[in-house]
Amino acid sequence: MANRMNNSKPRLRARRGFTIAEVMVASIVMAFAITTSITTMQRAFLALDTSRNLTFAGQIMVSEMERTRMLSWTEIAAFDLSPTVTALTLDSTFTGSAQIGTRFSMTRTVTVPDASNTNIRQITLTITWRGYDGRQHSRSYTTHYARYGIHDYLYNTT
Repeated sequence: MANRMNNSKPRLRARRGFTIAEVMVASIVMAFAITTSITTMQRAFLALDTSRNLTFAGQIMVSEMERTRMLSWTEIAAFDLSPTVTALTLDSTFTGSAQIGTRFSMTRTVTVPDASNTNIRQITLTITWRGYDGRQHSRSYTTHYARYGIHDYLYNTT
């Protein structure tokens, strides 16, 4: 009979909950996971912002390059030569968006790459902007414009 009484006692050990130490360790692991994921998301948003702005900058500079290619040699030759840096106004297509128009600024530098041949101009466009993290970014495009070149042909045939 004594043996039966021992078997009928409820086992409290199998029903017990988590200890305070186990809860603390789980909380620390969870806090570390959340912190890491937030940091990763911030870096991803920064990369997305930079990528988007690089695309905008490229579109703005290509638009300006195409506009410049359609100018006559007389207009190109009238550009100020380096070391003068000319600030350019962005096309109204881009300034219509507050996100683009106020963040980007573009400059143009014109040089004569070969002093013995003044019929060629090297034109460099540089665009700058600040990312949402406050860092300044910059990209440049360079092209050559030659008198009597393809640019002159396109200008005189239209």
